[in-house]
Amino acid sequence: MTVTFVQRPTLVVLTALYTVIQGFSSIAPHSRAVWVAEIIPAISILALIWMVSRRFTFSNLAYILMFIWLALHTIGAKYTFAEVPFNWFNELIGSERNNFDRVAHFSIGLYAFAIAEYVYQTNVMNRIPATLFALFAIMSLAAAYEIIEWWYAVLAGGDEGIAFLGSQGDIWDAQKDMLCDTAGAITSLLLFLVLTRHRSLSQ
Repeated sequence: MTVTFVQRPTLVVLTALYTVIQGFSSIAPHSRAVWVAEIIPAISILALIWMVSRRFTFSNLAYILMFIWLALHTIGAKYTFAEVPFNWFNELIGSERNNFDRVAHFSIGLYAFAIAEYVYQTNVMNRIPATLFALFAIMSLAAAYEIIEWWYAVLAGGDEGIAFLGSQGDIWDAQKDMLCDTAGAITSLLLFLVLTRHRSLSQ
């Protein structure tokens, strides 16, 4: 049975808020070419969320967790991740590096919650297999994205390629990004396990 819009008001509201963020992001970005390259994955994920939601309604928490990355990634696209005004956080953790991209990568891991919720609530897997599947899915996605970043940086070359890569001179940037993705996934999956211990997730 197709799920109606009325049954998912959280998705509608979050999409409206995201539209505002994307509008802000599109105004005079640091690099229009990098902005387009960064926005394409965000729009693709948003479309995928809506497609899946035609048949399955995620919990409100799952929608919120998924939209955190969409918001952060779209803001990062405006400035390029290395240039996002984020000094308060960098100073808080005593780092000279702009760690906005690390936070954004952590938020990618939060999608593990929705993945686990979907395969669990649709009775594809039990809780523990669903949790492991979601964890490995995020880890695979993280590795794939780093490969795509590498390819784009090589093809684009110059300052544009460097801006898209966002390594900020760290030779272990890709590995640290994947670690942040994994840490976000583990965090969200611990929450998933707690919330599904005795009952299904409520809307």
